This record gives sequence, structure tokens and C-alpha cells, in this order.
Amino acid sequence: MRLLRFLLTTVCIFALFALPAGAKDLKSFYTLDESIREAIANNWSLKAKEEKVAQALYAKKQARADFLPKLALTYGYTRLDEQKKSDPVSLGAGLTIPGKELNSRDNYQLKLTVTQPVFTGFALMSSYELARLGIDRSKLEVAQEKLDLARRVKEAYFGVLKADKALEVAKRAVESLESNVKVAQSFYKVGMIPVNDLLKAEVELANARQNQVKAANAARLARSTFNIVLSRPIDAPVDVEDVLGYLPERGEFEAYLQQALERRPEIQAIDVSIRQVDQQVRLARSKNFPEIALTYNYIREGDDPDVSGSEFHDRSRWEAMAVLSWELWSWGKTHYSVREKETLRRELFRTRSALVDGIRLELKDALLALDEAEKNIPTTKMAVEQGEENLRVNEERYKAQVTTITEVLDAQTLLTQARTNYYNSLYDHHLARARLERALGILPHRGMR
Repeated sequence: MRLLRFLLTTVCIFALFALPAGAKDLKSFYTLDESIREAIANNWSLKAKEEKVAQALYAKKQARADFLPKLALTYGYTRLDEQKKSDPVSLGAGLTIPGKELNSRDNYQLKLTVTQPVFTGFALMSSYELARLGIDRSKLEVAQEKLDLARRVKEAYFGVLKADKALEVAKRAVESLESNVKVAQSFYKVGMIPVNDLLKAEVELANARQNQVKAANAARLARSTFNIVLSRPIDAPVDVEDVLGYLPERGEFEAYLQQALERRPEIQAIDVSIRQVDQQVRLARSKNFPEIALTYNYIREGDDPDVSGSEFHDRSRWEAMAVLSWELWSWGKTHYSVREKETLRRELFRTRSALVDGIRLELKDALLALDEAEKNIPTTKMAVEQGEENLRVNEERYKAQVTTITEVLDAQTLLTQARTNYYNSLYDHHLARARLERALGILPHRGMR
């Protein structure tokens, strides 16, 4: 027996230490702020957006490198079809100077080239500005993803609370109906009620138990949704802090709209895109200007691969050039390219106007939802109190046999609906606040004003 206990203890200890660190340290209770922080730290979609910032930084470094001189090395071999000779020279009296070899059939060349752009029609500067603005845009996309993620976390968080309250209401309904069935069974046994009354109570209890099973599964699904948003294992156990209080929202629509237009990363991203298009127009127009570059070549040649010179090749030489190139005619390609970018600019301005209208609608929708929930909370809370009293009175009347089981069941149904409506109104208020914060471009859960 001692040996068996020792083996079981050893197996348990080994299993504990064999668990991954993440599984042993997995958090299971969350507040709303903790949920948002963990999602921002772990969410895969956000991490993917952050990689785009790194990509934009590297693109900027690439554009900056174009301003600097470039060094290139080429090594080539040329094989000629024949070796040419000069014509022989006759001296008379049968004397002739034979022809001389003029080239080598094997020719090797090593060239080191340094090129420094001097003027590119502002193309390099425009490319650099485009890359720099790309960093700003990528950061704004990260900010937008954080806002969207925070909203999804809040929706998942209050989804868990809604599901838990629905399960709690369903359990209380089952408990109440079980009590009613017991009373009905007692009355039926002594012949105080007909069998139909007992059957009604049992049918309502069976329906309530089915609703409890559905509510339990909904609570499990809500937790799975929460886990996915936080990049946790889908079946990891989790509980969240209940948020029963609420703050009435007071504010003017126009003030909110002004705040949203100043803070929303989508608006800022379009403004950055417009500035990018301005640089694209400048880049397209750069083709109208000549390009100037300085080039320095150091050249080694020879008949052998070591390019050490020969009778036909200098061992080494260098040359420096100032090169001006200008594309004078391309059948309007540059003109149409500029016009294309200008239409893109107009498109972005129209998109910005549409986005502003969308933000107006988001704000109006969120404020109306807040107002609706705020007005419904005290009403539904009072309905719960009235429903509880109505059920109590009907149960007492039923026990005294001055009413029917139908009245009791109806009262229970009304109370269940009232409790559901109260919790829905409460959490809908928090969800409407989350929508308002998203519409305003506010990341933190607290500190609306």
C-alpha cells in the first residue's frame, strides 16, 4: 500500500512538472482592463500589423540608401572569332615586313564602378518621403487594430457576463419550478387539483431544464470566444469580474464628432495617404526632368584571367564621367501617369468624406443605444422587483388554493423575462459605451472624458 501511494505521488509530481509553463501559469480570472492588456500583448492579428511597421522601416532605409554612391564590380571574358593582323608591307627587292597581330582572341576585363546620383528630377526625394509616410501609415494601422481589438475584447467580455446571467436566471427558474411541481404533486395526491395542473407544472419544468442546458452551452461558447480573442487555448477555464454599475453618459453630439475626427486613426491614415499621393504625383513628374549622375570606372584588362595586362591591353586605367540623360518623348506616358495620381487624390478626398459620414452614424448609433439602455435599466430593475413580488403572491395564493397553477407559471415566466431584460439592458449599456469609445478612437476602457 505504501509503495502504491509512493508511485501515485511520484506520477502526480512528474505530471505537474511536465506541464508546459504556460499551462501551469495560465490565468483564469480577468478584469476588463486586464483582458484588454493581455489581448494587446498576445493577439496574432495585432502582431501581424506590427510586423508591417518593421517592413515600412526597412523600406525607408532602402529609400535612403539610394542617395548614396553605389559600388559595382563586373568581370567579363570576350572571345573573338579571329585574331586580326595588319597588312604586310613590301620593301621591294623581295623584302616584306610581315603583318602584325592587332588583337588578342582572349580578352578579360575587371571593372570597378562607382556611381553617384546628382539630380533625378526629385525622384529620390519623393521615394524617400513615400517610404517615411509608409511608416506613419503602418503605425496608424496598428492603432486602428488596437481599437478594433479592444472593442472585440469588450464584446467578448460582456458576452461572457450576459451568458452567465442567462444561465443564472435559467437555474433560478428551474429551482422555482421544481418547488412549484412539488407543491402541485402534494395537492394532486390529496385530490386538491386535477391532473392537468400537475402536468402543466411538469411541462414548464422540463422546458426550463432545456433552457438551462442551452444557457450552459452558450456560456461555454462565450468563454471560447473570449479565449480566442485573447489568443488563449479555446477550452481554457476563465471567469470575469462582474460589472453591475454603470455611468450615465452626458455629452453633445458635435463635441463628440470633433473629438472623433481628431482622434480616429482611419481619418489620420487617409490624410497620410493623401500626402503619399502628393509624393507619387511629384515622382511621376520627375520624368519631365533630366537625370544627372557622376560615374567613376577603374578598369583592368588582359589576355589572361588575372587581368595583368598584355601587348594589346593596358594593365589598368580609369575614367570619370558626368552623365546627363533625358527622356524627351514617351508618347504622353508621364502626362497620363500624373493624371492617374491626381484622380487617386480625388478618390481619397471622397473616401475621407464618406468616412466622416460613417463616423457620424457610428456616434449617433452608439449614443442612441446608450440612451436606450440607460432608460431601460431602472425600468427593467423595477420590473424584476415587481415580478418577484407577483410570483411570491401567486405562490402563496396557490398554496391557499385561491388561484390556479397557470397563474403561478405565468408569474414565473414574467419574472424570468424581467430578469433577462434587466441584465441585457445593463450589459447593453456597457457594450454601447464600448461602441462609443471605438467611435471616438479611445483605447482605454476607463477615462471616457
